[in-house]
Amino acid sequence: MPDPIEHVIVLMLENQSFDRMVGLTPDVDGVNPQALHSNPDSITGQPVLQNLSTQPRMDFDPPHDYDDVITQIQGTGQPCSGFVNAFLRNNPKGNAGEVMAYYDSSLLPSLGALAREFVTCDRWFSSVPGPTWPNRFFLNSGTSLGHIDMPSLAHFDPAVHLYNQPTVFERLSEANKSWRIYFHDFSQTTLMIRQELYALNYRYMPSFYLDCEDEANFPQYTFIEPKFFWPGENDQHPVSDIRRGDALIASVYNAIRKNEKLWSSSLLVILYDEHGGFYDHIDPRDPAFRKTAVPPDSHQTPEHFAFDLYGLRVPAVLVSPLLDHGVLHGVYDHTSLLQYLTQKWGLGPLGARTAAAKSFADELVWRSAPRDQTTQALSVVQVPEDPKPTGLSEHQQALVSYSRYLESKMAGEKVPGPDRQNFLQQVGERLLSAVEDVANHGPVAAERLRLYLNSRGAQLPPSTPAAPPQ
Repeated sequence: MPDPIEHVIVLMLENQSFDRMVGLTPDVDGVNPQALHSNPDSITGQPVLQNLSTQPRMDFDPPHDYDDVITQIQGTGQPCSGFVNAFLRNNPKGNAGEVMAYYDSSLLPSLGALAREFVTCDRWFSSVPGPTWPNRFFLNSGTSLGHIDMPSLAHFDPAVHLYNQPTVFERLSEANKSWRIYFHDFSQTTLMIRQELYALNYRYMPSFYLDCEDEANFPQYTFIEPKFFWPGENDQHPVSDIRRGDALIASVYNAIRKNEKLWSSSLLVILYDEHGGFYDHIDPRDPAFRKTAVPPDSHQTPEHFAFDLYGLRVPAVLVSPLLDHGVLHGVYDHTSLLQYLTQKWGLGPLGARTAAAKSFADELVWRSAPRDQTTQALSVVQVPEDPKPTGLSEHQQALVSYSRYLESKMAGEKVPGPDRQNFLQQVGERLLSAVEDVANHGPVAAERLRLYLNSRGAQLPPSTPAAPPQ
């Protein structure tokens, strides 16, 4: 049957591995409680087994930069045997057992329910063995232009981090397909500088819930970004409470599900950018996987990495009433989404990796009519606020650094006079606010982005009121 989907909705969360999040889903190549994997601990000399986690939040952020991921994969020579030692190298007094841990549905009821009821992909790899930014760039453009790092809090250098590649959003516009980006506090997609041409396509998340009520005007493609900063962080990036991200999944699902016409014509794709330093037992160096990890272009990193190796597996769940429950075993990465969209809507090229990627639609069997019996609503759990942060994650630092660059760019565009003086005064006030309290970095970065997008034609309001639970 031809693809019946009219609306593709993508929600990408943060830094969790396949085994950790959906490894207990029936029929997947995941966690076997009767045959648990282990990693050696170089400090104690004892193996650390996979274990069931009961912790909704951690007090550490496992390492997941390029060098760390290579260590995790290569380990002591056995596949994927370096997670514990990579963690202990950065946190010698930390609890290494948590990087080997996995969740059941008691802490992840929404993700677990959708994985069991719809379609789970158990060979979906992050595109790059590295952190958040390059993997999100691959999802949205098919390349990171040779970058595998993220800038520090101290400095964003546009000469080093200039992401001027074509994006899937640009290709959608060229094909006259409607699209929108919904975000909570900060949109990482704005790092791709061509996006400033489409500032009107950016909306705060409350608009998503309202827009779901009107299927006729709902965009054909939607990309949702979680809340990256405290308070209310729901991206599932350590050290935030993982249940808040699960509640976001429920809210997104419920908003779509309540509109029967939208629900019966939509595909919701739930993804994670990268594994976040948490254990997964599948080695991406396997020749069967490596042969499909095609370099997107001629760029290489200073370490001479040619982008010819996937990162670890990440959760990928496809939700639609036009799909029966099942598990896809095909080899995918984030560019598989781009390949699906390219085939579906005849989009222009997005690099060699996308051109070579396998579309998950090749394995899907579409129903001729929507399923009658699908979950009407998922419970939206109310989660206590996380403790006030005393520092920022690597990803948060990079976003703050980029927001400072946007602010300086806006200041440079203003002609001398009262308006420029007033803006510079506001710049100083925002900087002072962030210096006085690390928790203010997020709201300050969000305001910088709002001002920048509005200077390019967006119409974002001065605040982002929380949407009611769906």
